[in-house]
Amino acid sequence: MFKTRFLSGILLVIVTVLAVAQGGYLLWGILLAVSLIGMSELYRIFAVRKKPIGLAGYLAALAYYILLLQEKLDGVVFLSIIFLMVLMCIYVFTFPKFRSEQLQAAFFGLFYVGLMLSYIYRVRMLDGGVFTVWLIFLCSWGCDTCAYCVGMLIGKHKMAPKLSPKKSVEGGIGGIIGAMILGTIYAVCVNHWGNAGVQVPSYTIICGVGAIISQVGDLSASAIKRNHNVKDYGKLIPGHGGILDRFDSVIFTAPIIYYMAIYFMK
Repeated sequence: MFKTRFLSGILLVIVTVLAVAQGGYLLWGILLAVSLIGMSELYRIFAVRKKPIGLAGYLAALAYYILLLQEKLDGVVFLSIIFLMVLMCIYVFTFPKFRSEQLQAAFFGLFYVGLMLSYIYRVRMLDGGVFTVWLIFLCSWGCDTCAYCVGMLIGKHKMAPKLSPKKSVEGGIGGIIGAMILGTIYAVCVNHWGNAGVQVPSYTIICGVGAIISQVGDLSASAIKRNHNVKDYGKLIPGHGGILDRFDSVIFTAPIIYYMAIYFMK
């Protein structure tokens, strides 16, 4: 089990590094695919994955990503309205096939998975985004690793015993501090070897805030699973689960990094 988890984790990191480093169409395409898979995992829980309202969600995500590629994000509100109207039409004309919470889940999935994950691409496309985008993963995966290590060593007080019994307050704090340290080291390195010219304190603060948000994202994904008695969202990544199991913290972190980068680096 450990070997499978380790190997699949290495493969995931390699694919992520290649896609993010390349950016452009490659990153856009991979994020679109990842978003659709993630939405499918979420829709499976609400039994709409292969139903008309689920298909409407996939088409809405595709339309959003086309707007993103064309830099026409002012059309997102209009797209959201159209998507909601389509869902309501399906709801009305197939009544009582679907429950109202299923419609809510379909609408929610577009934003929770598709839109929020797309911020990885948006960060990458910022000026200096080739450096800033990695903060998303330092905050999420770095925080997760540091929190796990600190929790194993000195964790005593449960952070959220009903959602994630193994997570501790000490581990959470360790994850935040660890992410800040990683952000600081990263800033120094890209300035020294990449001539990035970034502000080291800004990266430290961004990673600290991002680490807090990433833990909320992790627990939020766990809460949905607990409400529906699901262990993992999927089996796509052996030893890790599905897309949402591995990218749950990234989903929350990416938008925060985008807006904090704009604020701190303008």
